[in-house]
Amino acid sequence: MRGICKRFPGVLANENVNFDVKSGEIHALLGENGAGKSTLMKILYGLYRPDEGQILLDGQPVTFHSPADALACGIGMIHQHFMLVPSLTVAENVALGMKAKRGIMLDLDEVRAKVRQLSELYGLKVDPDAYIWQLSVGEQQRVEIIKALYRGGALVILDEPTAVLTPQEVKELFVTLKTMRDQGHALIFISHKLGEVQELSTRITVMRDGHVIDTTQNENVDRRKLARMMVGRDVQFQPDRPPVQVGEVKLSIRDLRANNDQALPCLHGIALDVRGGEIVGIAGVSGNGQRELAEAIAGLRPTTGGEVLLGGKSILRESVSVRLKAGLAYVPEERMKHGIIGSFSVAENAILQDPDDYARASFFNFRAITRHADDLIQRFNIKTPGANATTKNLSGGNIQKLILARELSRKPSVLIAAQPTRGVDISATEYIHRILMEQRSAGVAILLISEDLDEILALSDRIAVMFEGCIVGIIPREEADVETLGLMMAGVREHA
Repeated sequence: MRGICKRFPGVLANENVNFDVKSGEIHALLGENGAGKSTLMKILYGLYRPDEGQILLDGQPVTFHSPADALACGIGMIHQHFMLVPSLTVAENVALGMKAKRGIMLDLDEVRAKVRQLSELYGLKVDPDAYIWQLSVGEQQRVEIIKALYRGGALVILDEPTAVLTPQEVKELFVTLKTMRDQGHALIFISHKLGEVQELSTRITVMRDGHVIDTTQNENVDRRKLARMMVGRDVQFQPDRPPVQVGEVKLSIRDLRANNDQALPCLHGIALDVRGGEIVGIAGVSGNGQRELAEAIAGLRPTTGGEVLLGGKSILRESVSVRLKAGLAYVPEERMKHGIIGSFSVAENAILQDPDDYARASFFNFRAITRHADDLIQRFNIKTPGANATTKNLSGGNIQKLILARELSRKPSVLIAAQPTRGVDISATEYIHRILMEQRSAGVAILLISEDLDEILALSDRIAVMFEGCIVGIIPREEADVETLGLMMAGVREHA
């Protein structure tokens, strides 16, 4: 790609960008949210037309009017949000949009056979007859990779492929990508996760504000230099941990039980106390009851037994609004689904929890709402065109800042933070970690749920490990290490 420029109204997404990838290599494209990575790759995949510049494939200039043109030239793209039809099988999804060899009749037996062949060749364990809705997120991603390979993808673009995967699924994905590399495929790996980029890539290109900052061999650069290139300043990887006098118990969970979405028991007698001025981290592989625990405390999931006390008072049979007024704040795991209303403005989302405070008679006081939103935008460093901007157009990190700003503006005594930095870039992660430590210093009791062990170890005072709906042990932070936590997360070892 030579001299690529792409402009949107009010935004210069790519300016004079040069980028190349070779067969048999994984070239990482690294940058914060909004750096221009995805725009550049959407141009390569035919979703956007560049305003200036050209694309050369095997040395020959090409012009793509649509993704079909890119596919025909052997370029595939695996999007962050999968392009699969849940009600169809794996084989049907792979064949979708392909021309049938026998007129209007599609030979699904041939598709199934090719899917099995690709699965064996690249280590992708997928049943071609399984329906997409039956598959885990990691398995669905394998289907996307098989789709690209089935269509002859010699060059495959992966846009934030690990954002929704568990650590185990990430390891399996990396094995597959390295196999593809060794088979001669050219891979472009878009990410803002430094550890993954360093583990996987051959070369690294860093983008910032629509420009390429540098392209370097992986072995020639360390984590701190990459972070500085991404953000334009030094980044603090370990948040400061000022000493805090731990206070009284503010959240007490006793013998809590609940069912999952399939009406099967998923919480089996959870017992845990969280005191003011401490962060208790919940570690565990995805699917071991962490999401259900957060929802049960927040009042979003019915419970089948046990008790939840907030400040010594039972809230288990109270509504969500009563829990919020009692001092509970909740940062949900799925921010776009449960944290905001995407089509609402930043100002409207800022008052979702307490709209009555901004109403006079039957009318909203829009001046007060805007003033409140402007205050949160400034205090929490939310990057947005303004309070009236549509929230879904903000980056993931700024949406997460908005949710935190809204929750913390109510001065809660207890904060449930579920996956607070999932899918956000390094700068937003650093900021969110600092905010959580400030709340700890202010005496807030924080329950941190995260699948990122580095995050759990960096922030927590005590770490509780969940396995199959139970807490198998609680460890002081100074006694915890990745190996011990990993064994407990696998159910191999318990800790008193």
